[in-house]
This record gives sequence, C-alpha cells and structure tokens, in this order.
Amino acid sequence: MKHFKTLLLATALCIGTISFTQAQTKVAHINTQELIKAMPEMKTAQAELESLSKTYQTDMQGSVTEFQNLQKQYEAEAKNKTDEENQKRILELQEKQQRLQQFQADAQKDLQAKEIALLQPITEKAKAAILKVSRAQGFDYVLDSGVGVTILADGKDLLNDVKKDLGI
Repeated sequence: MKHFKTLLLATALCIGTISFTQAQTKVAHINTQELIKAMPEMKTAQAELESLSKTYQTDMQGSVTEFQNLQKQYEAEAKNKTDEENQKRILELQEKQQRLQQFQADAQKDLQAKEIALLQPITEKAKAAILKVSRAQGFDYVLDSGVGVTILADGKDLLNDVKKDLGI
C-alpha cells in the first residue's frame, strides 16, 4: 500500500509537471513568404534578376534570329553549292544550334545561381528578425503559416511586429 501511494504521488507529480510546462509554452506564427516579399531588399533583388533575365533573353533572341537568317541563306544557296559545301554548312548550322542550346542552359544556371546569391542574405535577415522579435516577446515556438501550412493554434501573428522591427 505504501508503494502504491508513492507511485501514485510520483505519477501525479509527473502529470502536473508536464501540464505546467505545456501550459507555459508560448506559440506564435508568421507568414515568412509575405514578410520576405515586403522587404525592400527583395524588391531590389527581383529587379536585378528581371534585368539579368531580359539581358539573356535579348542576347538569345538575337542569336536565334541570326541562326534563322543563316539557315534561310544556306537553304536558298544550297542549289548552287556542291554537296561537300552543303555538308559543311549543315555541320556549321548544327554547331551553332548546339552553342545556342548551351548558351540557354548556361544562362539558366547563371540566373539560378544569382537568385540564390541574392535571396540567401534576405532570408537570413528575415530569420534573424523573427528570432529577435519572438525571443523579445517570450515565444518558445514560431510556426510558418506560409502557403500550404495550416495553423490550428490561436498563437500570435508576428508579421506586423517583425515588419516594424525591420522598418517596413
């Protein structure tokens, strides 16, 4: 009987402690995508990426037009050329087409690398601001309420507080 009372008391203490710690946990939420979109650095980064993309598109379109014109010229002159010359021209066009494809692939890789380089400091700044505000307000957990995430808690939304901290 004495062991039963001790076990019962230990169980009650454990349950009480767990309930107390759970009751003390403070949870907040924030939509990080919305925060990042509102940051001035993001607008600058998007403008830089759009400018670089337009430059690549312009270069690519010029190269494609040049390729198409050369192809039309070779087709028009094919009747007046020897088979050997026509074969050389076909090879030349194939090489140009491969260079165009390579340019397009390189441009895409460069755009992706630039995007990563521009966005990483922005997301790190947003994360640091979220941590700063959440710690200052005593939150233990901050959930991201971004696209596709459902928050079933009545925690505080930190978006306005973090924007205020960032000066936006």
